[in-house]
Amino acid sequence: MPAITLRPVRPAVPADDDALAEIDRSTWSTLHAVLPRPRPPYEPFFDERHRPEDVLVAEAAPEPGEPARIAGYVRLVPPTPLAANAHVRQIRGLAVAGWARGAGAGRTLLRAACAEARRQGANRITLRVLGHNTPARALYASEGFTVEGVLPGEFFLNGDYVDDVCMGRSLGPA
Repeated sequence: MPAITLRPVRPAVPADDDALAEIDRSTWSTLHAVLPRPRPPYEPFFDERHRPEDVLVAEAAPEPGEPARIAGYVRLVPPTPLAANAHVRQIRGLAVAGWARGAGAGRTLLRAACAEARRQGANRITLRVLGHNTPARALYASEGFTVEGVLPGEFFLNGDYVDDVCMGRSLGPA
């Protein structure tokens, strides 16, 4: 496990765009991505559908004495614009830089997303994860998420059909 100290999770700001885009590019894998590998010219991380206010970031210093930098992020959004499910928030992206893996950044971000969802008035949080992403599924399960549905063979990645697993958990009363 890396010897890094995570700072408190904070909301993203527009100036985080390049660092977050780099994390996305450097962590891309068919273990979790259904879109093709990013190729230059790269799109910005933030756009009209992916706003800084929907993203929480974790920061840490990669080595003692080095300045802190973004170690990972989680994107939290309402699943739809409908009032009927305004009590739900959905995680639509969680990534941790390679240098920060194994230090608790993913778990810290997941807990921060749950706290932020509660702060926004949600009483439920959901996510989707690829069936073969065993590390992510184990993390989510350890934080109280349960499988609520499976879309068998929903994606065709690297020559294999892969399940789309829907997970969720209660956040308690809002």
